[in-house]
Amino acid sequence: MEYSDINSLLDISDRLVAEIPMDYRRYLYSQVDWKDRLICIKGPKGVGKTTLILQHIRECFGPRSGRAVYIPADHIWFSSHDILDAIEYFHTHGFTHVFIDEVHHLPEWSRVIKTITDCYPKMNVVYSGSSILKISKGDADLSRRQAVYCLKGLSFREFLSLETSLDIAPLPLCDLLGAHREIAGGICDRVKVLPFFEKYLKVGYYPLYRDVSSQFEDRLVAVVNNVLDIDLPSVEDVTTATVRKAKKMLMVLARDCPQQPNMSALYRELETNRNLGIKLLDALERAELFATVESGSPKLKQLSRPGKVFLGDTNLMFALVPSPDIGAIRETFFANQMRASGHVAESPEQGDFVIDGKWLFEIGGRGKGFSQIKDMPNSYVVNDGVELGIGKKIPLWLFGLLY
Repeated sequence: MEYSDINSLLDISDRLVAEIPMDYRRYLYSQVDWKDRLICIKGPKGVGKTTLILQHIRECFGPRSGRAVYIPADHIWFSSHDILDAIEYFHTHGFTHVFIDEVHHLPEWSRVIKTITDCYPKMNVVYSGSSILKISKGDADLSRRQAVYCLKGLSFREFLSLETSLDIAPLPLCDLLGAHREIAGGICDRVKVLPFFEKYLKVGYYPLYRDVSSQFEDRLVAVVNNVLDIDLPSVEDVTTATVRKAKKMLMVLARDCPQQPNMSALYRELETNRNLGIKLLDALERAELFATVESGSPKLKQLSRPGKVFLGDTNLMFALVPSPDIGAIRETFFANQMRASGHVAESPEQGDFVIDGKWLFEIGGRGKGFSQIKDMPNSYVVNDGVELGIGKKIPLWLFGLLY
């Protein structure tokens, strides 16, 4: 490959690295061991994977370093060029690190990554892809040879830091439960937290809100369409008609989330069969448009039905549902922040959530009490609309500080 062929790709890399803002870094930035030879960074579209990668290149190499290059795999350049030819050029010209963004846009992407790692043993590779990506998908199983990281959307803690410059460390759940009043008081002494929490529920999960505040919901709907129109077909063998069914499933379930759907009725409404319906629900969940909270009780488990289905985050609720229910918003926020911070949420017989099999939570407004979980061990009430809690009654917003 000649320099004239590769020059436009290098120009893109140099420009994006030089212009990336360094004022704020996501929580995952410091967790990635960038020395690993093969790194995968997965996450929903729009949560900042590209920014994370470009910030690392700028900090550790700088633009025009001649050692590291950012490669956007979804760029039109690849319609007439082969990425392996580009990698060979970079290798022969002294580059040691390649960062491949949106890797799922490459045909046989897993084979491409395996070929690079096998044929260029001194080349370090970082690649990013949609959360819908299956790491073991395809002919080359990469799961045993790489470090995999998952980037979630902004936590309320991160959002509050962006909005106020307040520096708050992530809180372990056990610390939050034991000292919530002291923790909340220390924050509320410095900032009126509830208006920021209300804004976060509507627009704060996706970093793009900083650029498109007045058209945020339209942009988020465009992101969802991009996931279903482009990402889904690039990962799964699906037709245009199947993509339409996936969109319809999303909107049908979104109307009444959270819910435990009647799958037979859903298949009839979608005019599809059980196998395709299960495949679509799995893909939508991997894309983090949905999340399923299973029952921890054998009495409640039904093999023919999934668990309680939630939309992936509260921003999606406001973008896809005309007037989302406040109770559903509260539960969706709680479930989202728990999952994103690595906790296991289950649906109990009494109360709203069991976390990690040992803590029981009932979610509600300011007046919610213990009547529904009376005398249950390790039980807590989570109240929305309050700055401070007391005893085993904890403000909802505090659970946004977990990551």
